[in-house]
Amino acid sequence: MTQIKPIHIIGGGLAGSEAAWQVARLGVPVVLHEMRPVRKTDAHQGDGLAELVCSNSFRSDDAETNAVGLLHEELRRCNSLIMQAADIAKVPAGGALAVDRDVFSSEVQKAIEAEALIELRREEISGLPPAEWDNVVVATGPLTSPPLAEAIRALTGEQSLAFFDAIAPIVYKDSIDMDKAWFQSRYDKVGPGGSGEQGEGADYINCPFEKPNYLEFHAALLAAEKTEFKDWEKNTPYFEGCLPIEVMAERGPRTLTFGPMKPVGLIDPRTGRKPYAVVQLRQDNKLGTLYNMVGFQTKMKHAEQVRIFRMIPGLENAQFARLGGIHRNTFLNSPKLLDVQLRLKAMPSLRFAGQVTGVEGYVESTAIGLLAGRMAAAQRLGREQVPPPPTTALGALHSHLTGGTDAKHFQPMNVNFGLFPPPPADVRKDERKRFLSRRALADLAQWLNGKTAAAA
Repeated sequence: MTQIKPIHIIGGGLAGSEAAWQVARLGVPVVLHEMRPVRKTDAHQGDGLAELVCSNSFRSDDAETNAVGLLHEELRRCNSLIMQAADIAKVPAGGALAVDRDVFSSEVQKAIEAEALIELRREEISGLPPAEWDNVVVATGPLTSPPLAEAIRALTGEQSLAFFDAIAPIVYKDSIDMDKAWFQSRYDKVGPGGSGEQGEGADYINCPFEKPNYLEFHAALLAAEKTEFKDWEKNTPYFEGCLPIEVMAERGPRTLTFGPMKPVGLIDPRTGRKPYAVVQLRQDNKLGTLYNMVGFQTKMKHAEQVRIFRMIPGLENAQFARLGGIHRNTFLNSPKLLDVQLRLKAMPSLRFAGQVTGVEGYVESTAIGLLAGRMAAAQRLGREQVPPPPTTALGALHSHLTGGTDAKHFQPMNVNFGLFPPPPADVRKDERKRFLSRRALADLAQWLNGKTAAAA
């Protein structure tokens, strides 16, 4: 029997780990290259596979009316390692899927290390892979090693696009003053097993503002000392889905109260009424000792973060397990540079996956890793993996990257129903999302069975 030549995957984040898992599931050997701890990054804390460097939330888990939740379900039906680990590591988060980040990374790493067809190498790939690697998946994420990023830029003759991504602080729960804060999910919505009432069965800690102290807090955000950008970074935009809290504050005094600090669906049990504004904290680990400040990504300097965030009622004595930060992410102009098999047109032996392709979000990165892995394995086995139908969440993301948008205006994108072919005109407006979800799962089943479904 002829030995199958391995596929090389560069990068052990969510996309790279998922790609390796999918390749191995199809019986093809994999060499997974991860540069940490040989080379550190600006955002990672450790060297575990699939480390979550920003939020611990995979966002909504509602598969009926939310495109992100639909993508969760599609990934589960595709035997996604990342979703298996997320379901094991989940912590209370209302209708969202949030995880204990350490448990999550550990579950991914255990599965990868236990798979006989996967060889994990801790090394940096500095520059383009050697010629004998004829089937490579580059899943290096937005923090690609500079030598490799420069080699890709030189190969394509085009500068990568870039944007800034920000990280929210994490607070020790026992440092939160629960005489001022309280447990409640918006509209008392909780995840499976929750109590649905105010109290520790709810999934979020809420810190309330009245109007005078909110306006004082808002003014402090505007005046805070922020991270200075280098000259070459000054024209780099932010990703709209992860704006620093102080950038949102600059858009007007009410922007935050209609954004991450909106009090809608919350009642302060001490006053019996809705507060003017609220800071929510979401559980970040299974022990419930760490809480993430929801929507509080920031580029403020560390001392300023401590000073200003302690102005929040209930956080006057807060102790921080991690302060916020900002890093520059890079991504390819995929509609121009990649083919439908996610291969680089200038060098088809290189296939790209994950956030470096221009998707934004954990599950979106995982989705492109899953597709790249399946496509690479199919090619090695002498077949071609047909892309999923554009009526699915997987297919909608794939189409966005490979021609569904104008390359001149390409920007990172979360999955959303706007990427899907619209439903028939006779579908009622209040049923459109459910129709799109039902159609997506039906068409996914056809795709998984080796058949294709035409867009409706």
